[in-house]
Amino acid sequence: MGARDRLIDSAIALMRCKGIAGTGISQLLEHSGISRRSVYLNFPGGKSELVAEATRTAGQASSALMRTLTAGADLATVIAAFPAMWREVVVSSDFSAGCPIVAAALGRSESPEAADVAGTTFLEWEGILADRLEAEAVEPEAARSLATTIVAAVEGAVIMSLATRSTDPLERAGKQMAQLVGMYTGKPVA
Repeated sequence: MGARDRLIDSAIALMRCKGIAGTGISQLLEHSGISRRSVYLNFPGGKSELVAEATRTAGQASSALMRTLTAGADLATVIAAFPAMWREVVVSSDFSAGCPIVAAALGRSESPEAADVAGTTFLEWEGILADRLEAEAVEPEAARSLATTIVAAVEGAVIMSLATRSTDPLERAGKQMAQLVGMYTGKPVA
């Protein structure tokens, strides 16, 4: 893995736990093992450019995973599995690691570009879910609205789980979202 990729991976890891404001160049250097010179060679715009690229990379990876997960099963079943994926992340980090896309969205004052990338990523996730809902015979307007609700509920549940140091919000939100999707698609989850 080259210096650029190591810096991006470190930025993602640090953003998940410390947000953008808490992800400084010193922390990035220590975490990645990369020299200060390499940061500016790879990211002439400094921290702001690096966290924007980290947000883009994390968003692309998440979108690809979402497309893969939603391709083979009905969406209600997929949504029911989201809490388990996030449970592993929050529990293994001792409730300190959340979504780097949320961190970027909240870090507009530090990196407006990263916040813009986060906005684009959230819209992409909505689109992926809305397309899948439409494929399951949900009307386009309802599909878009439901997709927004799913993204907001899952991301909000992650934040609540971190704040309360409990996976209960994830479990409850996942169950409710799966039931709601099942109602719309006619494929209830047991």
